[in-house]
Amino acid sequence: MAGGVTGSELSRRQWAFAFSLVTSLFFTWGFAYGLLDVLNAHFQEIFDIGKTKSTMLQLAYFGAYLVYAPFASLFMERYGYKKGIHMGLTLYSLGAIFFWPSAVYRAYGGFVGCTFVIGCGLSCLEVAANSYISVLGTPKYAAARLNFSQGFQGVASFAGPMIASRWFFQGANATSLDTVQWVYLAVAGLGLVLNILFYFCKLPEITQDALAQEMHDVGMTNDKEPFWRQYRCIFGWVAQTAYVGAQVAVASLAVNFLTEQGVGIEKPLASQLFSYCQITFTVGRFVGVVLLNWVDPALLLSLYAIACCAFSLGVTYGPGLSGVGCLFALFFFESICYPVIFTIGTKNLGRHTKRGSGLIVMGVGGGAWFPPAAGSIADRDTTAHSYIVPFAGYVAMAVYAIGITIDQARKGGFRLRTIDEIAQKRAQMEREKKSGSDSDLDKKGSIEYVEAV
Repeated sequence: MAGGVTGSELSRRQWAFAFSLVTSLFFTWGFAYGLLDVLNAHFQEIFDIGKTKSTMLQLAYFGAYLVYAPFASLFMERYGYKKGIHMGLTLYSLGAIFFWPSAVYRAYGGFVGCTFVIGCGLSCLEVAANSYISVLGTPKYAAARLNFSQGFQGVASFAGPMIASRWFFQGANATSLDTVQWVYLAVAGLGLVLNILFYFCKLPEITQDALAQEMHDVGMTNDKEPFWRQYRCIFGWVAQTAYVGAQVAVASLAVNFLTEQGVGIEKPLASQLFSYCQITFTVGRFVGVVLLNWVDPALLLSLYAIACCAFSLGVTYGPGLSGVGCLFALFFFESICYPVIFTIGTKNLGRHTKRGSGLIVMGVGGGAWFPPAAGSIADRDTTAHSYIVPFAGYVAMAVYAIGITIDQARKGGFRLRTIDEIAQKRAQMEREKKSGSDSDLDKKGSIEYVEAV
């Protein structure tokens, strides 16, 4: 798509409107994700299935990202962000509405299929929203902006488990699917309302051509290399796959873990504690917004990744309440990881921005195979010991973050503070231009003096 604007060219009013509208999408998939983990435990009782089979919901939801995110990025390259958002919201509503017949016929396979369709819609929304928020302004604060927007996903994520603890596991609802029908009917309605709002709202189109030109104007031409040589993005996909797989494995078995710690926690209380874990995650994300305004994103991600490794081992081997405490700490340090990996991996991609966004979002597919692996260990051993699977994912993320930090230090010195590379290069070019002009004036003055003598 030719033409278009960059985020820095929008007026303050245009920027605020676009930012607010796109941020509303994060609440949408946060709510769906929050419900997913509690449904996992609920369906174990309703359908009398094991932990491994119950993670088929995660397999369908996150497998959809693996399948559909590349298509979504190509679609948006051709038709733009707004049409991509419409496509995502349509699939999201369709998947949610078909939860009703699945509940009526008590078909677990139907729930899995509907979850896949919802996942396809949300993968499309993630490619659009994450990418749009990242480029909606200076790259210096891209990680902070995305963390702030995704904080509302966290708000919705703990709202889901709180609804579940109040309705899904109480009294007759513990063995009924009636409440599931009504909740997902409301979810479908929310998707429809958002679709209508986006249709009537004018969303400024930020194009890859404009982003590439902004880079080229300051001499940054790394996007002229083919996409397969954008190594920061390629390895970012690997790190995102490992991280999301670890995060989903932690969340999908959290209710089971809490009930098995031998401290008197029953399922309704475990579901409520899980919602508190999500609150901790959300608080951590807003704390991350403040830190990312000052601290270099790659450096902060390195520190958080190391903390995730340590506390996942604490959950695996910590007895009783110490394991529960490590679980809460783990949720806190997970908070910034996804948006920071996304912004690092898609930073300064120019003409490859939407394709790179699709690849990083495709990494969410890691959530499809980590939970079954963890569930298999939980069925054979204990849920606590299954948390060794997430530990492996956090190690891979830590390697990526530390590698980026070292690479930055090697090329331009160690970074403690976050910087805007494009603004820095523009200022450098202006200084050189001014210095060159002063030098020409001095030279001209010298020539005139010699001639006068």
